[in-house]
Amino acid sequence: MSGPDARPEGAAAPRGPAAPPIPPGTVGRLVLGARPRTLPAAIVPVVVGTALAWAVAHRGLGAGAGGVPGLVWWRAAGALVVALGVQVGTNYANDYSDGVRGTDTGRVGPVRLVASGLMSPRVVLGAALVSFAVAAAAGLALAATTSWWLVPVGAACIAAGWLYTGGPKPYGYLGLGELFVFVFFGLVATVGTTYVAVGRVPGAAWVAGSAVGLLATALLEANNLRDVAGDTAAGKRTLAVRLGARRARALYVGAVTLAFAAGAVVGLWRPWAPLVLVAVPLVVSPVRLVLSGAQGRSLLPVLGATGRLQIAAGVLLALGIVL
Repeated sequence: MSGPDARPEGAAAPRGPAAPPIPPGTVGRLVLGARPRTLPAAIVPVVVGTALAWAVAHRGLGAGAGGVPGLVWWRAAGALVVALGVQVGTNYANDYSDGVRGTDTGRVGPVRLVASGLMSPRVVLGAALVSFAVAAAAGLALAATTSWWLVPVGAACIAAGWLYTGGPKPYGYLGLGELFVFVFFGLVATVGTTYVAVGRVPGAAWVAGSAVGLLATALLEANNLRDVAGDTAAGKRTLAVRLGARRARALYVGAVTLAFAAGAVVGLWRPWAPLVLVAVPLVVSPVRLVLSGAQGRSLLPVLGATGRLQIAAGVLLALGIVL
């Protein structure tokens, strides 16, 4: 959700990347609404969690007295289906809920299907429900072969995805979105993947999950910082709105910094984990732009740069864990 840039009257609008062309046809528009650029937030924790499971199976990381279990690859793949289903379902649900509320007009960021009139609310709602259903089916298969306590965890993930901007009191409007992202796309996704893939949860999984969650938090903060002016006008009290632009910028920088620190701490269990620090140079450009005081459309490059940083850091952390 977003709104127009805040700038002095008569000043030229800041330039940013041109909006991508609107694809023709239902399928193309549904792909657009799935927000492919956000999918690393779902993929990275599964990659890192699978790397941790591999380290348990092949290096005895956190295996305990019960011996070293084997890694079950199809379960890791199932965890990826769950994560992607929740991510895409959340994106569609956000598009639907903000669209019907009328809080997604005058966007600075990428186009939204309902608010722009590209697709009907009913179709977008249906896409959200199908995505959540796919995640639920994969989650049930994992629970049936591991532990049924995964069912309430999965239900909480789906409920959190819907209630981000849905329901009578969406928590995304209350400044709790960053907490949701850190918990579910950091700790739950990383630790959950490790557990279903190998049946163990080493201490390193919680620290690595924190690193992943902080990167996902930075990604959301880049989005919310860009939309501060529009969200304020629409009454959407994101954490960036509540903190104010200056503190929101500090939160972005802090999340990125702590993510690398947590990744380096994984080195206490896996000595090559600090390989993640190789991605530090990718931080320079988005942090410099955030701290420059840029706002609105001028912050669009930060979102893309943070997504690339998330991928690079996640891959390097996973590589460091398995070496």
